[in-house]
Amino acid sequence: MAISSPGIGSGLNVKEMVAGLVALEKRPLAQLQTTAASLNARVSAYGQLKSQIANLQDQAAKLASASTWGAMSVTSSNAAAVSGVATTAASATGFSLEVSQLARAQSAGSPVFAAGSAVGTGTLKIQLGSWSKGDFSKDDDGAAEFAPGAAAEVSIDITAADDTLAKVAAKINAAKAGVTATVLRDASGERLLMRSTETGEAQGFRIQASEDVGAPGLARLGFDPQNSASGLALTQTAQDTLVTINGVQVASKNNTLTDAVEGLTLTVAQVTTAPVDVTVKSDSAGARSAIKNFVESYNALSSAMGSMTSYDAKTKTAGTLQGDSTAVNLQSALRRLVGGMGPGGEGFARLSDVGVQFQADGTLKIDDAKLDKALAQPEALKKFFSADEEGTASDGMAVRIKEFAAGMLGSDGLFATKTKSLEGSVKRNTDEQQKVSDRAARAEARLLAQYTRLDAAMGKLDALNSYVSQQVSQWNKSSSR
Repeated sequence: MAISSPGIGSGLNVKEMVAGLVALEKRPLAQLQTTAASLNARVSAYGQLKSQIANLQDQAAKLASASTWGAMSVTSSNAAAVSGVATTAASATGFSLEVSQLARAQSAGSPVFAAGSAVGTGTLKIQLGSWSKGDFSKDDDGAAEFAPGAAAEVSIDITAADDTLAKVAAKINAAKAGVTATVLRDASGERLLMRSTETGEAQGFRIQASEDVGAPGLARLGFDPQNSASGLALTQTAQDTLVTINGVQVASKNNTLTDAVEGLTLTVAQVTTAPVDVTVKSDSAGARSAIKNFVESYNALSSAMGSMTSYDAKTKTAGTLQGDSTAVNLQSALRRLVGGMGPGGEGFARLSDVGVQFQADGTLKIDDAKLDKALAQPEALKKFFSADEEGTASDGMAVRIKEFAAGMLGSDGLFATKTKSLEGSVKRNTDEQQKVSDRAARAEARLLAQYTRLDAAMGKLDALNSYVSQQVSQWNKSSSR
């Protein structure tokens, strides 16, 4: 392989000459790269604006939601005993509540078994229902009575002669019969503890034990005081929560009352010794927060657009989107929309009427005193923001902004169209850069080849010149003799 070193033959700096000529070919590349940087910055800027428009849409959607304006709060004079949560279905009201008993589950325990001993074989039939009379009545008014519930009876076969309490407990729990079983161990041996899975008077249980004659003992795990005195001993009766609301008694199977007052969920935690006052009223905190978040979102978007479209005469620095008609038009459209009229009619006409006012720099500011007065008129404020008349002039302010943002963010909206256009320009710019680079590479190869040939030819001429000069010199010496 031949070694080429352009310039050796002629003494010319071929590489420097070629590099200079190639640089001239690449001169358009610098401008293209500057343009590319500007295009990419604009793509990024529109991406940022798109994200902020999406956030504004979210905040407007919250203002347009009925749940924002229908929020209710619940206060209790004894929150440790009674608390509550209200939905939008609740009405402003107040009442007195007393708790006479809390819901609990039925529980019972077996006699002591020797640790690890067999319990006998047979069948346990477990059924849920309500007990009355006897130990289940405060008046102890006769023999216990059981009223089966709607759930089907569950049978559990205990067939292995070596089944222990632990194995029986596992079978009971696996049967999911509405009761749970636990084995308690102490120095005296083992006991089987049974408990209803759920609280409430109707969640009591009866266990009928049928033991095999050949392996007796299973009857000790039965619980049927209506028909048998042997078996598990009652340790706690099942009962409902009982409360009195304005003198009317209400029962619940657990410590939560969901249907007693429409739209209100009450949770009781203690038996009370004095009436508890519960008050339900409109809650403006959610609406205030939604307005505040909307203002912050709009201000962030407005500041970003202002910075991107501005020109600083002192520093002679232009914003990323300075002179971009699309961005300027978007900025103007938003200001007109937010500063425009509401749905009309009675109530509020503009954002400024509810305490949200434009500042000199185009941002919004909340006048808290004015907003407090507006929040005292929740229905009028709700209409101003969330009235939805399907795209008419009677739409609420938040509904209009939400729909405007949705149009901007749609698949054929402003951002998709603008981004597609800019990305197309970026691609064309990239292609042009590649063309310039390719032309420069071809020019470099061509020039190197040309100068290499020139260098070789000049090298031969220099060699011939040296030879002729040498011959002339020798001839002159010969002639002088």
